[in-house]
Amino acid sequence: MNRLQEKAGKVAVGLIAVGMVAGSIAGCVTPPSDPAARAEFEQINDPLEPLNRYFFELNRMFDFLLIHPWADTYRLIVPEFGRKRVHNALDNLSAPMDVINDALQGRATDGVTTVGRFVVNSTLGAGGLFDVATDFGLAATDADFGQTLHVWGLPEGPYLVLPMFGPSNPRDAAGMVAEMFGDPIGWTFKLNDLSMVNDGLTGMGAIDKRAEFIEPLESLEKSSIDFYAQMRSMSRQHRAKQLGIEGVSSPTYPSFDFYDEPGASAKPGVSAKPGASASATPGVKPSPKAIPKPGEKPVPRPGSKPDRGDD
Repeated sequence: MNRLQEKAGKVAVGLIAVGMVAGSIAGCVTPPSDPAARAEFEQINDPLEPLNRYFFELNRMFDFLLIHPWADTYRLIVPEFGRKRVHNALDNLSAPMDVINDALQGRATDGVTTVGRFVVNSTLGAGGLFDVATDFGLAATDADFGQTLHVWGLPEGPYLVLPMFGPSNPRDAAGMVAEMFGDPIGWTFKLNDLSMVNDGLTGMGAIDKRAEFIEPLESLEKSSIDFYAQMRSMSRQHRAKQLGIEGVSSPTYPSFDFYDEPGASAKPGVSAKPGASASATPGVKPSPKAIPKPGEKPVPRPGSKPDRGDD
């Protein structure tokens, strides 16, 4: 077993263990007897909130010490034009896995479109550095194995905050593990003794995603009385919108257009993808502080105000 397989195996076992523990603990949690309180309990779907808050703060600390500094340095060194090329190339490499999920979900039209995008961008787009396919009318679509499990009827389970990966649920965690082992691009690198390249792309994807949302997440934290609750709400809203669940509006952030070409007009807002990112850690450069014990809730920062204020 090579280094990549060993690493993926450890991550997979950890995620599966979290999902199993979450499912067993959530099944033992007694809902409130009061009808109004019970309705709120079921809507929030966070029976593991004390543990989730602990991992949320742990992820923020990890982000503060490692991911955020790397993302800041990346944005300082690499100009916007270069960051856009990296973002496009990474997005292009996810196309084969998208096609597989399109097929498993019965989305033939989206699958054909994604194949077309991959071929066009890999050739005319210089290996995916330029998104030529969109100009040809081949619009981008997203598909992942968590969505596939939803289409197959598997319930999402309770809300989870996964260590290192951020907001999720048992169904999406299982989908993440499946994609780790089933990604055709990852297998291509592995079979050609290029595991280090694949590891580098994974790390680059984490930095790219974190760099994209530095300002929006900082703004969100400053405007939130309870940052954990706000992140939970927005991540679940966005995921529901991705799954096509009716009656859900996409969460929006302040307008920060990181990847437009120089001179391009800014878009009115951006929706965050769920943890989903290789680094879905939702933290935003907090002040170093002790990690709360399970069951403790963070105290709002002095001066916090609840005012509401991509390519």
